[in-house]
Amino acid sequence: MSRFSNLGHRLYQGEVSFDFVGRRKLWYSISGVIVLVAAIGLAMGLHLGIEFKGGSVYTVSKPGLTVSQAQDTANEVASSHPLVQSSDNGKIRIQVSTDETKSSDQIRSELSQKLNVPLDTVEAQVIGPSWGKQISQKALTGLIIFMVLVTVYLAIAFEWRMAVAALVALIHDLLITIGVYALVGFEVTPGTVIGFLTILGYSLYDTVVVFDTVKENTRGLTKQNKLTYSEAANAGLNQTLVRSLNTTVVALLPVAALLFIGGGLLGAGTLNDISLALFIGLAAGAYSSICVATPLLAQLKEEQPDLKALRKKVLQHRAAAAAKAEAVDGAPTDEEAADEDQPAGMVGQRGRSAGTPRAKGRPSSKR
Repeated sequence: MSRFSNLGHRLYQGEVSFDFVGRRKLWYSISGVIVLVAAIGLAMGLHLGIEFKGGSVYTVSKPGLTVSQAQDTANEVASSHPLVQSSDNGKIRIQVSTDETKSSDQIRSELSQKLNVPLDTVEAQVIGPSWGKQISQKALTGLIIFMVLVTVYLAIAFEWRMAVAALVALIHDLLITIGVYALVGFEVTPGTVIGFLTILGYSLYDTVVVFDTVKENTRGLTKQNKLTYSEAANAGLNQTLVRSLNTTVVALLPVAALLFIGGGLLGAGTLNDISLALFIGLAAGAYSSICVATPLLAQLKEEQPDLKALRKKVLQHRAAAAAKAEAVDGAPTDEEAADEDQPAGMVGQRGRSAGTPRAKGRPSSKR
């Protein structure tokens, strides 16, 4: 742990640095592949809950009844491919879409007979498609309003380029999370929407922290000739790197417990709705703030005329320094220059010929 803390200190002091901004093409390629896979999953379709598309839900309580047994029975009763899940309290939840031709009372009665349970123990809940459509529209409206407010806030607090970079990162996280949901086949419920909004807020928080450090590092940048904007932004990113990783790991631990232990081992299927969205979104948000938002911001900023001139000035300064250093390394030392000036046959530091007699009056070393 001390080594990790020491690494954070060295990153903040600039003693160690990872070139995230300089390798933006690599990160863009990785993000493109992930988003493409997510888009394929999204094209296959999301499994919307009855809260969004309408339908009926039947809850059955019977000791020893498994999900597979209930699924076989539900397939015999309903022809619209019903979805069977286990609930937190040990009950079986059977969801039937609005395409079903049978009435809810008829399905409820047949489930009671085939599962051999009293009719009053089969709870039924019917949601009309119009109500589900209203819920979907409200969720989409809330998401759009959230995006607009985020863009306006970042444009005012920072600048429009930072707002664009943060918005691209948010959309990146949203597409990945929704695509994973489609690929896994989890049901999209109101809890899922809450998870989406939560991860977008977290991703925005992480991005704003990085952008604030970048803003501090790049203040008055055009007055010097040692760092380009991309290099200064990368330095700010490295300064907040350990903080971002620590925050992400701490946030992922309880979410992983909900997803893998609560939903997987203990069978609390309703926890999967929000826990999967949080788990994928938190991981994608940490990645996007480091590898997408900041490199994209640096790319947009480098297009400004003053920062283009700064980059040219920095490169010229480095070229001149390199040429000077090369000239100094290739130049002879003072002793080498003195030796080169001596005529042939001259040796020794004083340039005295080997055959020249010792000066008069100078004592000999021999006694």
